[in-house]
Amino acid sequence: GNYHGQGTYTIANGDKYVGEFKDDKRHGQGTYIFAEGEQYVGEYKENKEHGQGTYTYAYGDKYVGEFKDGKRHGQGTYTYTNGNKYVGEFKDGNYHGQGTYTIANGDKYVGEFKDDKYHGQATYTYAYGDKYVGEYKDDKRHDQGTYTHANGNKYVGEWKDDKYHGQGNYTFANGKQNIGYFLNGEYIPYTCEAMGLVKGSSEFGQCVITLINKL
Repeated sequence: GNYHGQGTYTIANGDKYVGEFKDDKRHGQGTYIFAEGEQYVGEYKENKEHGQGTYTYAYGDKYVGEFKDGKRHGQGTYTYTNGNKYVGEFKDGNYHGQGTYTIANGDKYVGEFKDDKYHGQATYTYAYGDKYVGEYKDDKRHDQGTYTHANGNKYVGEWKDDKYHGQGNYTFANGKQNIGYFLNGEYIPYTCEAMGLVKGSSEFGQCVITLINKL
């Protein structure tokens, strides 16, 4: 007959399941202990982790939350052995949707995720006091954002690949401002000055225009 109801099933490789069965399948509440040290305690549906559960990995990481078809899916908390922690939404095993990622050093990212990456609108607070509020793309600051330094300096404007890139305004704590265009993290007029061009000269003006056109 079929396994049905409460039972213990030991597999030749050393894995062990203790819990509910339905029509020969793990279904309902159960505990699955893997021979290599991993463990799942929670709900099953047709042999797959499905519903609420806790998965402890052999290397010490731990996930507590929702599962769907054997994958982390829905709301959950993933705690790393190194002290990092993610609390938020999962999709197909990945961070996806709204979440908070706290790093052991005190840094914190609160915002949107996509396929395990910082992606969308977010606030990143650094342990040493700096703060970024704006857009991310593939783990990098991208598009519009505001970066405030602990020393009072502040950049408001466009970003690309984690760098100031495009139109922006950099204000120093003393009130001095660099307003205009930035290329790969550098204020364009400074780049032209560094080439030895004299501010106000036609060559300097041409340099600025050429670099702005590269944006």
